[in-house]
Amino acid sequence: MTKSISVLCAAFCACNISSFACTGIALTAKDGSYVQARTIENAEMRLPSEYVVIPRGHKLQSYTPEAKNGMVFTAKYGVVGLCVVQKEFIAEGLNEAGLSTGLFFFPGYGSYEPYDAQYAAHTVGDLQLNSWMLSQFATVGEVIDAVESGKVHVVGLDKSAVVHYRIGDKSGRQVVLEFVGGVPHFYENSVGVITNAPGFEWHLTNLNNYVNLFAGSAPDRQFGGITLKPIGGNSGFLGIPGDATPPSRFVRAAFYRNTAPQMPDGFSTVTQCFHLLNNFDIPIGIEHKKEDIPDIPSGTQWTSAIDLTNGKVYYKTAYNNSIRCIDLTSIDFEKVRYQWHPLDKEEVQPVETIVIK
Repeated sequence: MTKSISVLCAAFCACNISSFACTGIALTAKDGSYVQARTIENAEMRLPSEYVVIPRGHKLQSYTPEAKNGMVFTAKYGVVGLCVVQKEFIAEGLNEAGLSTGLFFFPGYGSYEPYDAQYAAHTVGDLQLNSWMLSQFATVGEVIDAVESGKVHVVGLDKSAVVHYRIGDKSGRQVVLEFVGGVPHFYENSVGVITNAPGFEWHLTNLNNYVNLFAGSAPDRQFGGITLKPIGGNSGFLGIPGDATPPSRFVRAAFYRNTAPQMPDGFSTVTQCFHLLNNFDIPIGIEHKKEDIPDIPSGTQWTSAIDLTNGKVYYKTAYNNSIRCIDLTSIDFEKVRYQWHPLDKEEVQPVETIVIK
């Protein structure tokens, strides 16, 4: 195993299952702009994160569990990705054609086919599948055709890092891809939400347990000789789960997303996504015993919102809540160099001082 793969394994294996609590939502604006947003968590330690720019024509090679000897592929489309641990591992990204993909931790339920060295030239590691999809395809349909036709063998780079994927294009179509027993399964995602385990179909079924929830407040009700009245607003959501487990976050995200007002355009939808996902920031104290709390400000390391229609990647981090934007339409993917940079130049939160005269 190469040094790079060893570093990756150390980063993931040092974290327990509860440390990864990513939440994804999607919204469409009145003008048709389609936005996919998400959080990414690591509640054990600072997660090294960068943005990477992949030019058209750039040659990439995947790792396998043995070494960097997997599939070699040349980028047909320029890509901007947000990476974790190292630049090859895009957790969330967008290409110039409007395809966006993201990976979400999926422990205990997903599994890949065993690695077979004779197929190394057609093998892509799970943490590099986003790079392959983004650099090769323009639509969800193209991805489905390629994966189902067996053009790629997907293997795990580490047993503790099983993931599933959210894939969307600027038409507004979104699917979830899960590998179970090495077999790919695609699910249309009309609810516009993804979290972690169990499988996506299970989460959809679980929503039926909350059929009683509704936006607004419950009406007054006669109960024996007294009148029951709501205590405060939003009593229609009384009983919505508030913990950070994947099933509870899925339910909460589904109801928040599906009751949110439709915004007029892409940017207002992006800012709405950030507001909604603020509800899914993971406070460090709830993940640890008091004596074991790590020295990081939040379990939520960064939050992104990608406008697929207008070609823009927005993000903020636990260290700097200012929203930053990478505009793909301003990049010449024929001439730009392959590059990567930390999400934060400095891990410092800017504060605007209001001067009173």
